[in-house]
Amino acid sequence: MVTLQDILAARERIRGAIRPTPCPASDYFTERTGCSAIWFKMENLQRTGAFKERGALNKLLTLTLEEKARGVVAASAGNHAQGLAYHARRLGVKATIVMPERTPLIKVSRTRDDYEARVILKGANFDEAYAEALRVQEQENLVFVHPFNDPHVIAGQGTIGLELLEQIPFVDMVLVPIGGGGLISGIACALKETNPRIQVIGVQAAAVASMKSSLEVGQVTELPAGATIAEGISVRKPGDLTFPMVRKYVDEIVTVDEEEIANAILLLLEQEKSVVEGAGAVGLAALLNGHVPRAVGRNVVVLLCGGNIDMNVISRIIERGLVKAGRLVRLEVSMPDRPGMLARLTAQIAEQRANVVEIHHNRAFSKTSLGEAMVGLTLETTGRPHIQELIAALARQGWQVTEEA
Repeated sequence: MVTLQDILAARERIRGAIRPTPCPASDYFTERTGCSAIWFKMENLQRTGAFKERGALNKLLTLTLEEKARGVVAASAGNHAQGLAYHARRLGVKATIVMPERTPLIKVSRTRDDYEARVILKGANFDEAYAEALRVQEQENLVFVHPFNDPHVIAGQGTIGLELLEQIPFVDMVLVPIGGGGLISGIACALKETNPRIQVIGVQAAAVASMKSSLEVGQVTELPAGATIAEGISVRKPGDLTFPMVRKYVDEIVTVDEEEIANAILLLLEQEKSVVEGAGAVGLAALLNGHVPRAVGRNVVVLLCGGNIDMNVISRIIERGLVKAGRLVRLEVSMPDRPGMLARLTAQIAEQRANVVEIHHNRAFSKTSLGEAMVGLTLETTGRPHIQELIAALARQGWQVTEEA
């Protein structure tokens, strides 16, 4: 198992090449969750947008000259790929990365174009990409760099724990995302071996909670593939090195669903002005939705492990979040098809201080009676009470109003 001494050695090894990340307090989320105080450890601000480069660099720096000359290969959903590719290029080591076919475009382009690695897109998920990476390794005699099940990678990720102890020495609890377990294994070892009273809580996406399931049955277990916006922690089978470390050091593992993750991403963007990917938002999602009741009244650090999220995903999350909050609504209004009626409708909307985003006037393709028209409206509003006031005002005009779900 990885030891505290391994993590201390990793910190000295990568010092100067990895930037320590800030850990600011959040008044807003402290008030929302009932914690004594909340801090965010912002690994999304690393050079490659995620914590993964710590472990990748530590591994690269332990290779022999012969191994460096052969080159490295890895399987990754994106963040390990970028971290390894960036530091491999910096050290003059050729890197090949196998990524699942549905990896967000931003992660593919940065790995291939910005960091000059050879990228192979193969498989529907991490496990299929992993199998292809092993095939490439054997065929081309490359050095395999595992994203989580490697002692040097685990030790590199554990350097985050050492930073936390210096930044927030009085921390009571740390929430850490879990995929394969490399991140939480290193952090938990650093924290628990230094101060055993600190509680370490792991958080997984409910769709692929492989580490939680493995702990429940007492052995490493592989789950069926699951779809999640937290693709960075979508790992069907945890590592045989990380599993015993999680069992030894981690106090509890909780899960969060997709809506909870999406809402946490939106709130971080809106309230903390921080772009965080799905995997990075699961810790906050767990706090906000009451999955960690023991956090109330405690000093809590939430790890934001990465910020490499596809802009299209952010756009969808923002729109769904606005709908859920009642700040965006779609209405259908059935009204007489006469001159001036559309102007009356828009005047009523303006009077109620709603803003028209989109309007569609439909005669032929609606189920209204002859002589009537259906008008579809997408409107910006201030919340659910505003929507109800708007609907009531339109209904008072004698129009039939329906809110689309």
